[in-house]
Amino acid sequence: MSAKIPALTDFRRIVVKVGSSLLVDSAAGRVKEAWLASLTADIAKLHADKRDILVVSSGSIALGRAVLKLPRGPLKLEESQAAAAVGQIALARTWAEALGRHDITAGQVLVTLQDTEERRRYLNARETIDKLLEWRSVPVINENDTVATTEIRYGDNDRLAARVATMASADLLVLLSDIDGLYDAPPGAGSNAKLVPVVPRITADIEAMAGASASELSRGGMRTKIEAGRIATTAGTHMVIASGHVEHPLSAIIDGATCTWFLTPANPVTARKKWIAGSLEPRGVLTVDAGAVAALRRGSSLLPAGVVRVEGAFARGDAVIVRGPDGGEVGRGLVAYDIDDAERVRGKSTPDIMTILGIGGRSVMVHRDDLVMSTE
Repeated sequence: MSAKIPALTDFRRIVVKVGSSLLVDSAAGRVKEAWLASLTADIAKLHADKRDILVVSSGSIALGRAVLKLPRGPLKLEESQAAAAVGQIALARTWAEALGRHDITAGQVLVTLQDTEERRRYLNARETIDKLLEWRSVPVINENDTVATTEIRYGDNDRLAARVATMASADLLVLLSDIDGLYDAPPGAGSNAKLVPVVPRITADIEAMAGASASELSRGGMRTKIEAGRIATTAGTHMVIASGHVEHPLSAIIDGATCTWFLTPANPVTARKKWIAGSLEPRGVLTVDAGAVAALRRGSSLLPAGVVRVEGAFARGDAVIVRGPDGGEVGRGLVAYDIDDAERVRGKSTPDIMTILGIGGRSVMVHRDDLVMSTE
């Protein structure tokens, strides 16, 4: 039996990836205003329906080149970084104005590879994005090309978008592309290539359709999309590749436009908790009182007030074991404090944290989204 193709409106938290070639007319050196207006109109409709929308947008270097009137041709690393510094201002203004016409506030988030690979920075970036979404803003995310070097960058916004989708616990990643999906052979004039409408699981055969690294000039773009699909679906996020060369591209997907869906049997929460429970080495132990155990079993976060003892050598973002008064394991999670600060605030109420640390510390020791109970 073939897999059921979902609908875009089935999802509540959606990341939309937009590439430079869709957003910027490189020959004219300016934003494709009409196309962007159609996309932001689509975003506004989804946003009004109480969905969380995040945008991963390329275009800073392309816009910087235009503003600086740089000649066509390849740029050195430092030239690309300087062009991005100028272009990021233009890109942020472009999105802020386009979304602002729908009374939506845009929030710029610039990330580097370490922000999604190192747990401490990962948590900081995720909390910023979560707060923007809570405030009903649309985060507009891009790689920080002003500081990223060749060795420490994603290199493409497909994989960046997949990392952002997993970090934000999105349930759908939309890759708006130059092509309308995955084909079983290179499409083109005289080709018998057929579109693959749904990919239940990324297999070696699926990877072969995207082409090997030797064919990067012709099909490398699809190869990185398959890699993005593997990142996303492993973390419980569905993905769809669709054409961006149409106005109202998200509405087109809703209306049944040609595209390829990559499915996952998991969801972001279960996939994330599986990772916490089984893939991370615990760096410490938090012993909690009976009241905290009861609250955790009701689905609450772990507050500093419920912690009676801390042990180990952990830093913010590390995995820790949570034990009850009898020493039995209650759960495992990612801790929000370094051990020194955890020791200082344990057993204290939230209002006391400011006085103890001298800053407005985090209200939870382990957030419920970062906690796996032993019975789960």
